[in-house]
Amino acid sequence: MDRVIEKKRWTWQRIVLVLAIVAVAGFFLFRWMSRPAGARLNVDVGRIILDTVHRAAFREQIPVTGAVLPIRSVVIAAVEGGRVEEKFVEDGAMVRSGQLILRLSNPDLQLSYLNQEADIINQISQIQNMSLLRDQQSLNLRESALDVEYRIDLLSKRLKRTRSLARDGVVAPVELQEMEDEYNNLVRRKALLLKTIEKDSLSGLIQGRQMDNSLDLMRRNLDIAKQNLDNLLIKAPIDGQLSGLSAELGESVQEGIQLAQIDDLSAYKVRVRIDEFYISRIYPEQKGFFIFAGKTYELRIAKIYPQVANGAFEADMAFTGPFPAAIKRGQTLSVNLELSAEQEALLISRSSFYQSTNGKWVYVLNPGGQTAVKREIRLGRQNPSYYEVLEGLNDGEVVIVSGYEEFGEKDILQIK
Repeated sequence: MDRVIEKKRWTWQRIVLVLAIVAVAGFFLFRWMSRPAGARLNVDVGRIILDTVHRAAFREQIPVTGAVLPIRSVVIAAVEGGRVEEKFVEDGAMVRSGQLILRLSNPDLQLSYLNQEADIINQISQIQNMSLLRDQQSLNLRESALDVEYRIDLLSKRLKRTRSLARDGVVAPVELQEMEDEYNNLVRRKALLLKTIEKDSLSGLIQGRQMDNSLDLMRRNLDIAKQNLDNLLIKAPIDGQLSGLSAELGESVQEGIQLAQIDDLSAYKVRVRIDEFYISRIYPEQKGFFIFAGKTYELRIAKIYPQVANGAFEADMAFTGPFPAAIKRGQTLSVNLELSAEQEALLISRSSFYQSTNGKWVYVLNPGGQTAVKREIRLGRQNPSYYEVLEGLNDGEVVIVSGYEEFGEKDILQIK
């Protein structure tokens, strides 16, 4: 009779196949486990820029934008209003100090000056007449004193003779007594005149000073009135280039309005805008430099404006040496402003990777250069060429510094 033969599930062929599959899977699993963790991305080596972290001398600098301005600018304003009668120069002309620019006319001001001049001259005449009267009075008092003194001298001689005759009985005692009374009266009058002359002299000194002060004040008032009239002649206060002159003949100019500006072009300064983040680190005499036509020019901070507007403040920088001959007013310059002294630091090149990571991480190549791993770092100061590395990198390590936009923040880059 027939027997049922059981079929074997694990033949040696099936066992070999399973072992082979397990071996291959184990190999790939081992390779996968032995590679660094994280998402990977293949990157062409020709599309990245590398830099080696190194130690070197470092000076912190920040780039700031500045505008070239004249070393000095003076605004010309109409001190007195009037009508433009003459125009001596045109806008943009080079002028000298004291040179006429405009002549204005103002009939009301001219008439006021003439009236004030006549009034002051009249007052001066009155004061001078009072001074003459005072002098005449003083002379009259002195003349009276001289006359009394002369009469005393004559009466003294007569009284001496009369006393001699009275002792001989020639002259009556009554006549002698009258003569002595007259003499004593003249002596008292002389004393009174001397006191009056003394007080008159003191009073004359005081009145003389008051009159002199009044005359001086009137003359100064007249000078001011004349100066107001002279203000109708608009003159250049300094040497320089005239700009902004738009007044035309016949035009009425209001008092206090700006007519033009004169720029002193003998030297220049650069007004820079600095981020308010650095306001506590900016001080006078701080240095900076810029490159113009292939040459380097040094600057120093001469004045700091503390007002902050739109997140920035301004400072004026003066040239420490000669300035470029081809430089022009209003020209924009990129100035490197120094914030620290030179010292050794660990550095990495300043490049476009910062825009993607904000300086918080970079891709660091392994020793073989086959992969680049994402690593957190901390950067410090900066200048136009380098960032200072504070943490996360070592001297000699190689870092990808080109842009990271295409990497999608993968943890590992496979370099091919």
